[in-house]
Amino acid sequence: MSERGPASDLGTPAALGTSSNGQDGLSHLRHELRTPLNQIIGYSEMLEEDAAQAGLTQFVADLQKIQRAAHDLLATINRELMPDRGPSARPQNRVSEDITRPASISASAARLNGRVLVVDDNDVNRDMLARRLEHQGCTVAVADSGVRALEIITAQRFDLVLLDVMMPELDGEAVLRRLKDDPATRDLPVVMISAVDDIERVARCIEMGAEDYLPKPCHPALLRARVGASLEKKSLRDRERQAHQALVESQKQLALELADAADYVESLLPAPLTGTVSAEWRFIPSTSLGGDAFGYHWLDAGHLAIYLLDTCGHGVGTALLSASAINVLRSQSLPATDFRQPAEVLTGLNSAFQMEKQNNLFFTIWYGVYQASNRRLVYASGGHPPAVLVRPGSAEAPSAVTLGASHVPVGMFPEATYPTGRCDVPAGSRLFVYSDGAYEIQREDGEMWPFENFVEHVAQLPGTGESDLDRLVNYARNLHGRPDFDDDLSIMRIVFH
Repeated sequence: MSERGPASDLGTPAALGTSSNGQDGLSHLRHELRTPLNQIIGYSEMLEEDAAQAGLTQFVADLQKIQRAAHDLLATINRELMPDRGPSARPQNRVSEDITRPASISASAARLNGRVLVVDDNDVNRDMLARRLEHQGCTVAVADSGVRALEIITAQRFDLVLLDVMMPELDGEAVLRRLKDDPATRDLPVVMISAVDDIERVARCIEMGAEDYLPKPCHPALLRARVGASLEKKSLRDRERQAHQALVESQKQLALELADAADYVESLLPAPLTGTVSAEWRFIPSTSLGGDAFGYHWLDAGHLAIYLLDTCGHGVGTALLSASAINVLRSQSLPATDFRQPAEVLTGLNSAFQMEKQNNLFFTIWYGVYQASNRRLVYASGGHPPAVLVRPGSAEAPSAVTLGASHVPVGMFPEATYPTGRCDVPAGSRLFVYSDGAYEIQREDGEMWPFENFVEHVAQLPGTGESDLDRLVNYARNLHGRPDFDDDLSIMRIVFH
């Protein structure tokens, strides 16, 4: 028996035991002893701040004495009521002592802004934290249990939760787990409140997603710093989420507008043609808005205009340029131009669509006019792939010719000229007009489909049963190994009966 007598040993770790039950008893005893001391420190700090701001400096020194005495008692409790698990287990309390030394908060410090829920089963602790946070600018709600906290969070919106670790019925760790398991509250920031010797539970809470933790007793400067940092991160996440949502909405709106633009571009494409001359086409844009455009229409009873253009690039700008050029051709609105003369048409387009006035965009074009009276085709090309005319012949050896040398694209040079070509078109001939996306196909082996092979394949299309164009597109897809193409694919087939 020591000289201090039996009663003096009742509060020592040896008397309470170091088993798991003994440790739980120590933890509860520490909690019960430290809680009123923390409250004394907290309220005296708030009174010190109020006294300093009100100019009642005569009370400040006494309030600081109260705080120092309470800190000394806390240090004694932490030193004497810890199970002896070696020097590393015994709290040195240096950090706690340093951060809890009284210090006044500047009245000019920036006020916090946010809705905070304080969860603690101790009435005085809740009141003290709520007062501090309200004093610093927060809107505060309180809950006296974990169960009540979950009910309030379900009904109201908060920017931050201050959650005590040690509570009866449903402790802070269990509340945090439920919050993080629920998608509706998963992103709600939670700061744990814990005694300095309960760091293992705090660590588990951090691993589960807690934002931070506050030790008991909590110095007002540390409370402001950690609550402020958590609210700022929440505000940043909210702004990021809002910006992301705005971007998503903007993308949806853009997609709708692009779809409308694509519908408009498609509305410019011609209907199938029947009669002495028949025509059909396939258009497979590589993006929502392609840069290809084409058409055919009778200029008068004896002249059929046939044209296909391909604007450099992809997207809205190229689609607008294509639509503008097609509308000019459909409306025959080039001044002083005979649309039965391909060279005049290309010269007029070149003058009207110079690239420096079109955001540096230009286009290639094949333009031809079929004269029904003499079955002759006149044509000109502005940097465009030559059309392929397949004349009737034997099934084994159809006669295919390419029409149109590649001259300067439209819009590149004001002085460009465009020679005219001519050829006869026997009955039963088929004319294929296309963009370079129809034959510049990368095969599965990485090599490009040679143009000569494309012409040969077109010449051998049967012209009966399944459409030649469907056969050609399916063949190109098989070569490519994918359903989508890297460039816009446009092709027309004109049959002269």
